[in-house]
Amino acid sequence: MFALAQAVVARWWEQALQWERETIWPRRLHQVAGGDVGGDLERWRIVGRDAVVFPEVVAVADALLDPAMAELVWADSGAGRPRALPTDGLFCRRLGERLGRGWLGPLAATDHGGPLIAWMGSVIRLRRGAGGPPGYDNDPWWLRQEHQAATMAGQLRVLGKEKKAPGSGAMWRAAVSAEQRRLITSAIESVEEQLLQLHGVQSGPTAEVARRLLRGLGHSAGLIENAWKRTAVAAVNGGVPLEEVARWVDMPVEVLSQILTAGRQDGS
Repeated sequence: MFALAQAVVARWWEQALQWERETIWPRRLHQVAGGDVGGDLERWRIVGRDAVVFPEVVAVADALLDPAMAELVWADSGAGRPRALPTDGLFCRRLGERLGRGWLGPLAATDHGGPLIAWMGSVIRLRRGAGGPPGYDNDPWWLRQEHQAATMAGQLRVLGKEKKAPGSGAMWRAAVSAEQRRLITSAIESVEEQLLQLHGVQSGPTAEVARRLLRGLGHSAGLIENAWKRTAVAAVNGGVPLEEVARWVDMPVEVLSQILTAGRQDGS
């Protein structure tokens, strides 16, 4: 349970650089660093993370153990009338309030594919008596390997190895910004969670089942397209020749170039 709470907060920690309204963690991090992180922000974010976010980890653990909070998850899911989890759901809204961050709710609710949404999905499936697909544990406290918080030692080893090299020889994490990596990962995880939610929906009136399946699959297809476009842009920006990327996606160079140009103009 505590590992799950830590994974939830550690994921927020990776996203928090883009949160203009987050002021508590930066202040704590400077205190941990002796007053000022100076020009070594990335290293201090690794070394100081667990100390800085510990109060929030405890608060999240307390919330996940609260039966009343689980009831809010059930209500958000539509209870007996299943629906997609809303961006303004009661659970995430209340969780943000318990953390002293009323603005956090919508951000947490839209972080599909992360450990918090996975926990909510398990709670919902257990209440409905619906099992997950083969090999997928419905235990709400089961933490998938890809959701586990990276250790400080592991992150420092990676940081030490990430020396920029010219062109496409640059390490992925050195060539691609943390924000772009997060967006790609989030899109991939969102597809996984979206498809997982479609298991077991093939019962009921034909029109209703078809509607739910087609909407879910259409949304997943859009997420996959978003993920590969972001990955292609990151690869090209990182020095990989456009011709190579086009070959990997089985697409003419001219067509890929037009797609990526349009994507940059759209901000995707």
